[in-house]
Amino acid sequence: MGTVRTAVVIGGGIGGTVTAMALARAGIEATVHEAHPGGADGVGAMLSLAPNGLAALRIVGAEEAVRAVGHPVPGVVMADGAGNRLAEFHGFPGLPATHAMARADLHRALTEQALAQGVKIEYGRRLVGAEEDLDGVTAVFADGGTAHADVLIGADGIRSTVRTLIDPAAPGPEYAGVLGFGGLVAEDVTPAERGTMYFAFGRSFIGWWRLPDGQVCWFASLPRTEPLTWAEVQRIPAEQWLARLRERYADHVPGERLLAHTAPDTLMATGPMERMPSVPHWHRGRLVLVGDAVHAPSSSSGQGASLAVESAVELARCLRDLPDHATAFGAYERLRRSRVELIGGNAAATNRAKAGQAGPPALPSPEQMFGPVHRHHIDWHAAVPGEAQ
Repeated sequence: MGTVRTAVVIGGGIGGTVTAMALARAGIEATVHEAHPGGADGVGAMLSLAPNGLAALRIVGAEEAVRAVGHPVPGVVMADGAGNRLAEFHGFPGLPATHAMARADLHRALTEQALAQGVKIEYGRRLVGAEEDLDGVTAVFADGGTAHADVLIGADGIRSTVRTLIDPAAPGPEYAGVLGFGGLVAEDVTPAERGTMYFAFGRSFIGWWRLPDGQVCWFASLPRTEPLTWAEVQRIPAEQWLARLRERYADHVPGERLLAHTAPDTLMATGPMERMPSVPHWHRGRLVLVGDAVHAPSSSSGQGASLAVESAVELARCLRDLPDHATAFGAYERLRRSRVELIGGNAAATNRAKAGQAGPPALPSPEQMFGPVHRHHIDWHAAVPGEAQ
C-alpha cells in the first residue's frame, strides 16, 4: 500500500474528474480545483468514447452514466470524395460499440457521478504556482488561496500550467495545419444509417453520422498554414466560415451537399487542431501530469477522451500499490508512454492528410480498426510492479 493519502487535482475536465474518482477508489482523498467559475454546459462539440475508454470508466463506476448521454456507433464506412465506398466494418467480436456524444453532456455526466461519489470540486481556482516541502506540496491559486496534499496532479489540459511548473522548457501543443469544424443538417441529403460513422477522404476530408433525432452531424477540416487561436476563429462570422468550407468542398461527395444544407447557427467552429508532441518529463517531485496535459493525440485519433480516462485509472493504481510517489510516478509513465505516443503519432499522420500534406491514409483492416487500441484492458485488481519489466 502506498504512502500517498491525499491529492490536489488541477483541472475539472474529463481527465481530472475521472482521476479524482479513481483515486477515491484507491483510498486516496482528492479535491478537484477548476479554474473556470462553473461547469462546462454548452462548451465543446461532439466526441466519441471508444471501447477501451468505456472499459476504464467501468472501473470508476461511471460507464453507465456516460452511455446514457451518448449513442452507440458500432459501424464504420470508409469512402473517397467521389462517393465510392471503399471499405466497411461493423464492430468486432467481443468489443462494445464506440459511443458518440456532446462533450458538454459527457462532462456533466462525469461531474454528477463524481459528486455522487463524494468527490469535492472547487471552482474559480486558477493555479499560479506550487511549493514542495518534506510533508507534501502546496498549490497556490490566483485568488490567494492554497491547498496542501501529498501530491499534485495536473489534469489542466493541452495548455497546462502544471506542465510548465514541472519543466519550464516543456513543449507546447503542436498545430496540425487544419482548423476543425462541425455542423448539423436536418434534411436527408446523404445516406447515413444509424449506428454507422462515415469517413470520406480525398483532397478534403469529412466525417458524418446520424444522430438519434434524425439529424446528420458532420465534422470537417479546413487547411490553413498559419494557425488561429480558438478566440480568433470565434470572432469570424459563421457565414464566412461556411463560405470557405463550401468552396473547399465543392464537388466533394457528400461534403458539398452537407455544407449546402448547413445553417450558420448550427456551425461548430472548434478551432485549430492540435496535439501534444512527446513530453520529456511527465513528473517532477510531487507533481505529475495526466490526460491532455501530457498526451493529447488530437481529435483525429478518436482516442483523446479514452486515453485520458485510461491514464487516470493507471495513475491511481500506481499510487495505490507502490510505496512512494516517486516510484508510483515512474511506473505510471512506463505503463502509459509508449501506448499514447503510438496513437498520437498515428493521428499526426492522419492530420497531415487532412492538411493536404500527404495522400489519404491507407485503409485499415478490421483488426487495425478495432483491435489492439480498442481492446486495451486495465486490470484494476492486479498489483502494479515497482520495477520496469
